[in-house]
Amino acid sequence: MKLVLVIITLVFFTCNALPQASEINFKVGSVKPGKNEAVATFAEGCFWHAEIVFQSLDGVRDAVSGYAGGTDKNPTYENVATGRTGHAETVQVYYDSSKIDFETLVKAFFASQDPTTLNRQGYDTGTEYRSIAFYRNEKERQIIEAEIKRLTNLKIYKDKIVTEVLPFKAFYEAEPYHQEYIHNNPENPYVQNVSIPEFLAFQKKFIVKNK
Repeated sequence: MKLVLVIITLVFFTCNALPQASEINFKVGSVKPGKNEAVATFAEGCFWHAEIVFQSLDGVRDAVSGYAGGTDKNPTYENVATGRTGHAETVQVYYDSSKIDFETLVKAFFASQDPTTLNRQGYDTGTEYRSIAFYRNEKERQIIEAEIKRLTNLKIYKDKIVTEVLPFKAFYEAEPYHQEYIHNNPENPYVQNVSIPEFLAFQKKFIVKNK
């Protein structure tokens, strides 16, 4: 679906001045999780977008692209894209809980997507782009559901939130070429015309209160 969107965005945005990936200030991870780091897992459409959303937050060291929510072991990008694995494009977030808490990550998760579109984010469609908030314990489940209730009561969205709330079972890291994709492919039309504008929109409306 991303290839189709590249063609669409080239038609609509070629003549417009767009922000450059080099202008975006976000962290680029380089190592595996530290011994005392907390971990959270979210799916919200394209994992390229989700990576920089979470990497932009103070207290988050890295967000790694991968797959979760399905049944296949060791999935690949190609078979996840068929929609038959049950997996969604996902990010695994490694963070310092003394600087940022799980509740803030959940708020950022909802603020950086449209959680009312079933199996879709923007032009990216299919079960692999569905919205999922994974929890590792009862407290995390309660935090996710409380945020859904808060957003619903405030009538932030016209339609019902369809985000799945699932227990975390397994995360499979995506292929190396997907990691830090926006940083490594700043001239990609999808990056320029979709990922970066979406990220800038998120930054404008989401303010983190650091601990």
